[in-house]
Amino acid sequence: MRKRVTLVKYGISSGFRGEGEMDEDLLQKTVEIVRRAKRVVAFTGAGISVESGIPDFRGPSGLWEKFDPMEYATIEAFQANPKKVWGMLKEMAQLLDRSRPNAAHRALAHLEEMGLLSSVITQNIDDLHREAGSRRVIEFHGTSRNLVCMICGRIYDRRAVTLDTLPPRCVCSGVLKPNFIFFGEPIPWGAHLEAKEEAGRCEVMLVIGTSAVVSPACDLPVLAKKQGAVIVEINLEETQLTRYISNWILTGPASEILSRIVGAVSEAIHCRSQAV
Repeated sequence: MRKRVTLVKYGISSGFRGEGEMDEDLLQKTVEIVRRAKRVVAFTGAGISVESGIPDFRGPSGLWEKFDPMEYATIEAFQANPKKVWGMLKEMAQLLDRSRPNAAHRALAHLEEMGLLSSVITQNIDDLHREAGSRRVIEFHGTSRNLVCMICGRIYDRRAVTLDTLPPRCVCSGVLKPNFIFFGEPIPWGAHLEAKEEAGRCEVMLVIGTSAVVSPACDLPVLAKKQGAVIVEINLEETQLTRYISNWILTGPASEILSRIVGAVSEAIHCRSQAV
């Protein structure tokens, strides 16, 4: 049975709010702006990967229910007791190894392949956008794909490093750390700069699977909006972006909504090429 998808539309300037079942006109409007825009950017969060079997860390079945982030997710905690923190990281690695890209990841990769998506800015560390085929992925918080030595900076492929003995170590004996940021670490400078540039230049931003509460990532939709972009939110429920930033929200599973949007865009392009 097809899951119900609800679209909630907000008239930002007038304050009007209407709610109803599937609004095919609004869905078609989304298809049209994606198809016609010169620059579309996707901004994704944990919600896009839930259908891949990765619970939102902050959710009821997430890692923070089992591991106190103040004890396991700060850079101070890692430096003080890397063996303890690596116990949590090993469990996370096993979870990530079992996950695979879902239809939402693949839809964005297809949109990029069609030349209609400039980039994916992701807060996720799971590498699923790249596995799905997306080429330009800005990993705002880093990636679990690699480990980095805390002493010499040498980079290792995570899957090539055994976790039988914790913490894993570099050939120089330095402790290896996942190449993503812990609480208390700055956003990678290059990713931050590139993400801000993409947000500032896009005509459409698809905000997918994120409540946009983590700073400074939450500033990106605001920046895009200030520069005149249309913000289309795709989430299971309304967020703080919905009333004040998003032009409209499509509520439902990201895999179903994005598959419908990208399928309709692809069909429209095919029909146009056939008519020429």
